[in-house]
Amino acid sequence: MTDSATLCDVEREVVVCRRCPRLVAWREEVARVRRAAFASEEYWGRPLPGFGDPGASVLVLGLAPAAHGGNRTGRIFTGDRSGDWLFGSMYRTGFANQSTSVSRDDGLRLADAWVTAAVRCAPPANRPTPVERDNCLPYLVRELGLLASVRVIVSLGSFAWDVALRALAAVGEPRPRPRPKFGHGAEAEIGGFVLLGCYHPSQQNTFTGKLTEPMIDAVFERAKELAGRGQKRS
Repeated sequence: MTDSATLCDVEREVVVCRRCPRLVAWREEVARVRRAAFASEEYWGRPLPGFGDPGASVLVLGLAPAAHGGNRTGRIFTGDRSGDWLFGSMYRTGFANQSTSVSRDDGLRLADAWVTAAVRCAPPANRPTPVERDNCLPYLVRELGLLASVRVIVSLGSFAWDVALRALAAVGEPRPRPRPKFGHGAEAEIGGFVLLGCYHPSQQNTFTGKLTEPMIDAVFERAKELAGRGQKRS
């Protein structure tokens, strides 16, 4: 597939990116020092590309890789508690073939979904700077341009919501006024896309009950419904 080959080109550029000195230093330090539980593992320690179904109608946008999750395994949301929640929900709602993901080669396959991140390197304290956000934005813009069937963007958290709005503006979609506000279950139709908000499946949200399994499942069921109504973009 031509689109698949071009997405592979983006992937090759992402994994060698060194645009952000702070993020490069942090991701490599984490990969070198390692957490005790993973001391015997070889960490990925590089930026993470998106992955999934090139014909996807739903794009799932996270914040950034976890230091000992994606930065270790080499795939966004793979090997961490947030991923357990995300892939569990995607499995229950028909977007994934299995409910957990622990490594890049564990057999996970996505159907009609593409998973990616606003920032491609693990940031200290999970807090990218505005400059780091903007340095990564072109990768998401290129993915949106290549994923011609994407109709719905599920934004996991307010940071991803903001980045999705910036990316949609960059691909030429109209800037809505007033600016849509993030909220769990919030929806905003922007040109040929629908932006759908979901609380991030971080432990801060799942341990406190701010986000429950029925809540995240409802978002993905809604994404499926919205995607089914859309037409492929030209």
